Amino acid sequence: MGNVVKFKKPAAAGKHRGNTLCRRGFHKWRVVDTPFDSRQGRLVNRYRCTRCGAEKTEAR
Repeated sequence: MGNVVKFKKPAAAGKHRGNTLCRRGFHKWRVVDTPFDSRQGRLVNRYRCTRCGAEKTEAR
């Protein structure tokens, strides 16, 4: 006889872990790269959220 595997439905808290913060605007931003923008003449930071993968750019 083989091993018995228990199939358990994931809890709602575990399934949506981290996404509720992002939906309310509390992203966890990390710098991806900082290219130079020749039109503005300054560095531009590109950020990506580590939880949901959303991106934003910000001129310094």
